[in-house]
Order: sequence, then structure tokens, then C-alpha cells
Amino acid sequence: MNYLTWLSKGASLYFSQLDRSRRWLARQLAEFGLGAVETPFEIIFSEPGIGLRSYRSDWESGPVMLIVPAPIKSASIWDLSPSVSVVRHCLRAGLRVYLIEWEPPGEAQQDSGLSEYADRLILDCLEQISLETGQSQIFLAGHSLGGTLAAIFCALHPERVKGLILLGSPLGFGSSSGILASFVAASPKTSFLTAALGNVPGSFLSIVSGTIAPVPLGFDRWLDWILSLRDRHARLTHLRVVHWTLEEMPMAQHLFEEVVEKLYREDRFLSGTLRVGGKLALPEQVTASVLSVVDARCRLVPPQSVVPFHQAIRHPDSQLLWYEGDTGVALQHVGMLVGRQAHLHIWPQAIRWIQTHS
Repeated sequence: MNYLTWLSKGASLYFSQLDRSRRWLARQLAEFGLGAVETPFEIIFSEPGIGLRSYRSDWESGPVMLIVPAPIKSASIWDLSPSVSVVRHCLRAGLRVYLIEWEPPGEAQQDSGLSEYADRLILDCLEQISLETGQSQIFLAGHSLGGTLAAIFCALHPERVKGLILLGSPLGFGSSSGILASFVAASPKTSFLTAALGNVPGSFLSIVSGTIAPVPLGFDRWLDWILSLRDRHARLTHLRVVHWTLEEMPMAQHLFEEVVEKLYREDRFLSGTLRVGGKLALPEQVTASVLSVVDARCRLVPPQSVVPFHQAIRHPDSQLLWYEGDTGVALQHVGMLVGRQAHLHIWPQAIRWIQTHS
């Protein structure tokens, strides 16, 4: 037991130091002007685990959208620089934009899981937005795991969501739904890991993800840098995405356990057996229109992880948009948020979809 305790403390100390080193490198890149250039915002609500950003808008009656980022890195990927900012794009189109800013979980948040991240915390933000705008139904938008949380919330509270926009968000987790699901299926239970680490360090998540997916998270990233060298805009965006990858947060212990076990290993959401805070979260309970942006080449979130969700909800207005990639995005998985082609083609369609359904 003493040996295991020593090993646990050593692993926790190592990854904590690695996290600090990566954040130090991020600060150095920011000193050279390679950090995010974000839109001014105001924090209008906060509680342990989150802050709610509100962006100033000249529109008083436009559609209201709440952005749900993935709770493992900075929310700045939604607002990377003025030319490739989803936040600015939506504000220019007359939307009233709010964004959840996840905070690094401390020891007090170790037990926070899906019932907090996919239910209570989002609902608390919606209550604050309703007080400010008078609207109880809004649009939810999420990327990657943030979209997964938004979809589960939509199943739990269908009356609060007018439309759901999902970008590269895994929703089905069977063995054919990507390389992460295949890896989890062959891995031991997460309790062995979290007993040693507690909240799971961001650097650990990055190392494991890079090991599982060396091509999309490694080789493709270097290829994108080479292709970006002749284009100043592409180079800057690439380096700002690299900066963003270093702004890591630990993942709450219980959230990590539930995401890996209940979603990736057991595929409870699409199978109709996912309970969050004692309530069933069923895809067929989603009554909102759904727009999903999918990259057919993506091995992290392939179409097989998204299309079955659309089939399960059977909403006549649901739609798929196909993203074909960009140069100068470092990671194609985030290209639909920061790529020039995405802002030329995907986001105009997404905003028209929001305006149509508002």
C-alpha cells in the first residue's frame, strides 16, 4: 500500500509539473503575439466550475445562442482571432452570444460528473440568460465533448432548447465510431487511473490522445505547418491553435470516469440507458432541430458517431453539413471553428439555419 501511495503521488506530481510547463510555454507564445485575440466580454454569472461570458451586441431581439466548449481546454478556440472567430461571426449576423467558460476543477469538484457538466451547470447558465434576455428557449452550440454535453442536456431539458448545433461532436460510441472508442474498449477500467491521479491532468489526456491518434494529432499537424509556411494568415492561425493546445485544464475525476465508462465503453446515450442525476437522457426526447457539422475524413469523430443520433431523433428539420478541411488550422478537428473555408462556407449556412429556426 505504501508503494502504491508513493507511485500515485509521484504520477500526480509529474503531470502537475508537466501541466505547468505547458502553460508556461503558452504564456511565452502569447508574449510573441501568438495567443488568442478575443472579443471583449463580461462575466455575468459564476459559480464553482464555470463563468458565463456575455458579448456586447447591438441587437436586442436577435436569436440567443449559448456556446458549450469542451471542458478540457480554453474556450478561446471559439474566438481565436477576428478573422476566424465564431463569436464575432455570430455577433455580426445579429445573434446574441453567450459562452460557458469552464474553470479548472479543484479537489472540491472531483465528484462532479455528467449531472453537473451536462445538466445543472448549463441549466444555471440558461436561467441567467433568461433573466437577461427574457427568452427561456435558446440555441445551444457545442464542439467535440462540449457538443456531447449539449446534446445530453437537450435530451434532459427539451423545452429549453430551440435548436442544437453540434460540431465534430461524438454521440454514438460503438466499436465503429472512431479510434478513441476502440482504444477504450481494449483498456482497463478508469478507476485504476483515477485512484492515482484524482482529477485527470490535461497533459495526461494530450499524451494519451497523441498516442492513440498519432496521425490526426501528430503527423497531420506537422504537414499543416509545412503547407502554411507560404501564407502568413495560415501560419498565424496555426500557431494560435498550437497556443490553444497548451492551455489545458484537468478533467474532473468523476466526469472522466463517466465519459469513458458510460459513453465510450458502454454507449449508453444512443442505446437509451444513460441516466444523469436519476433521469433518463434519451435521444428521442430531443425535440429541437439539430444541425451537425461532420468531417467525413475524421478518425476521432467519424460520421458513424454522429449519423445514428440524427436517425434516433427523427426530426424532420435536422441537417448535416460536411466540412472538407482547411490549411492553417494545425488540427483538422478544430478546423470547423477556425478554418477560413469553414468561415466562408460552413458558418454562413449555420447562421442561416439558426435564423430560419428562430
